[in-house]
Amino acid sequence: MALKFVSADEAASLIKNGDNVGFSGFTHAGCPKVVPVSLAKIAKAEHEKGNPFKINVLTGASTGDKLDGELTRANAIKFRAPYQTNNDLRKAINQGDVDYCDLHLSTLAQSIRYGLLGDIDVAVIEACDVTEDGEIVPTCGVGISATVARVAKVVIVELNKWNPKEMRGLHDIIEPLDPPHRSALGVFGVRDRVGTPYIKVDPAKIYVVETDAPNEGHGFAPVDEVTSQIGKNVANFFIKEMREGRMPKTFLPIQSGVGNIANAVLAAMGDSKEIPDFEVYTEVIQDAVIGLLESGRVTYASGCSLTVSNECIEKVYKNLDFFKERVVLRPSEYSNNPEIVRRLGVIAINTAIEADIFGNINSTHIMGTKMMNGIGGSGDFTRGAYVSIFVTPSVAKDGKISSFVPLVSHADHSEHSVKVIISEYGVADLRRKCPSERAKCIIDNCVHPDYREKLYEYLNNAPQGNTPFDMYNAFAFHKAFVETGDMRNAKWVEKA
Repeated sequence: MALKFVSADEAASLIKNGDNVGFSGFTHAGCPKVVPVSLAKIAKAEHEKGNPFKINVLTGASTGDKLDGELTRANAIKFRAPYQTNNDLRKAINQGDVDYCDLHLSTLAQSIRYGLLGDIDVAVIEACDVTEDGEIVPTCGVGISATVARVAKVVIVELNKWNPKEMRGLHDIIEPLDPPHRSALGVFGVRDRVGTPYIKVDPAKIYVVETDAPNEGHGFAPVDEVTSQIGKNVANFFIKEMREGRMPKTFLPIQSGVGNIANAVLAAMGDSKEIPDFEVYTEVIQDAVIGLLESGRVTYASGCSLTVSNECIEKVYKNLDFFKERVVLRPSEYSNNPEIVRRLGVIAINTAIEADIFGNINSTHIMGTKMMNGIGGSGDFTRGAYVSIFVTPSVAKDGKISSFVPLVSHADHSEHSVKVIISEYGVADLRRKCPSERAKCIIDNCVHPDYREKLYEYLNNAPQGNTPFDMYNAFAFHKAFVETGDMRNAKWVEKA
């Protein structure tokens, strides 16, 4: 049967106030770009008439500004899950204008199938190709596309010709059976493929919008002295682990988070002559991975998205045959699945906003209340990893904020899951250490010199126990920043 071709405005008109809408993509990669803009125009027009118009937005992870930004500025989002990075959306969430549910990314598709988030009324999927029998080939990101496209009542396909249809073959699309009928997920090696190179849906519910809108890929901040040193410290830790027999000399697959620190870590690993060529099993494939694939230092990369700069993705498109032999993009249920992470022995490297001296990690909130982005996939990988590593610069705001505090203001990863913490000053290996030993290890190896004495004062004066914790002074660092703008002004109070 012939597919139905419509304009972006016509497609957006299929979405109604109160609808649950599932969007493709994972970060900006693979996100729709023209239908959300048309939808924002509809929302603005309805608001001007005095009519309500808000939708519930579900995506694989964060999205581009054409989606989260446009819809937020149009006051068109009522509910958002599971992750975001947009400045306008972040502000709306922290003002209470948008209800935000921060979730582990690997769990969302199953929650949708179980009906925990309501029925999906419309799915909007960016594709490089769509066939009359309902085969949809995604672009640079997969996320929850397979699930939302299958269960939605209406599927809008943004057929984006900026992305070549020759991308077919880059993806491995599959949905696992739901419990209690789920068998082992069949990925037993980074290169294994278990699904199809397309999403298959009933063509009767497909509406196609043609576009050639470019990706919204921007480069990350360049590597500086601090991030470069963090990268070197990570690489040296791996070399030591291999020398002492705690890590195979053939090495293990790497997962790295998003951002300039992750790129610095990968660059340092690529430069090291003592780290063998390695594989990547991650959620987000960044520019650094593409460069390491070209040099041969990374032999294969499995992810959920190609979250790269536009310059980088154009390079990939010009050499698709090379990359299709070395890259696979999967749904987040597979790219982030803790079962697969544990099976493959993935080394997880993620970034912390703050850590406390006992090894608890805050990945999401500023001063305990303001959402930054969300937990993303860090929890998916941390719990199942062969070794879970968190990296962070020792200070922020020109030294006025210490990344290491007596107690994190919001806990996302507990001391039980965090095995290694690395800053530009060194490596704190927390394995086999009791709480007081972990505290000394973190202070000695990771904390900025301006804060070491203060943290030792806290530790030495805390009530004794398995965990020497002082409830009266636990948030003294945060209090000092709120009151004076500088954590170095923290003062300890004596128990009343």
